[in-house]
Amino acid sequence: MSWKTKPSATMKVPVRAQPWCTPQMLQRWTETILPKYAVKHGALMPILHDVQHTYRHIPQQAMLEIASFLGIAPSEVLDTVSFYEEYTTEPVGQCVIGVCHTFACEVCGHKEILDRVRERLGIEPHETTEDGRFTLLTLECLGSCDTAPVALFNDTLHERLTVERVDALIDEAMKAPVKDSHG
Repeated sequence: MSWKTKPSATMKVPVRAQPWCTPQMLQRWTETILPKYAVKHGALMPILHDVQHTYRHIPQQAMLEIASFLGIAPSEVLDTVSFYEEYTTEPVGQCVIGVCHTFACEVCGHKEILDRVRERLGIEPHETTEDGRFTLLTLECLGSCDTAPVALFNDTLHERLTVERVDALIDEAMKAPVKDSHG
């Protein structure tokens, strides 16, 4: 096995004409997020959450814009984005389904839940449907072991899941209008 290197120091970040971090976002962050922290760097994660929820991913250009806004190195933003599972650099579906696959959920039947989502949507974990509506993830412990099996549908935790309940949740999500994620 060999390490494949890339010319990181000379790589160009794709840049679109308009910023990802809009003037409205910058104003909202300045007024509502920054005052909550003793140092600007403390606002990094809430700002990343905002960008992730707005665009369903965090583009490289947005990371540079956030770094500039907070007065920190771009590498600090990338380190944070690449460390936490919630942040993605590629667009995710409008409905992100995260099925817990740790021990309690495994014992309580998470495989049936995961298999049903795979079957219904035709995707595997860490894939997104072609229409961009759904992304399937397997997640580490969601902290609800006593109500296993559990899954997140976007930010909502669903406990004591059954295949029938998962079908109903998917049906409900399919009724939602498709949103553009390109900003």
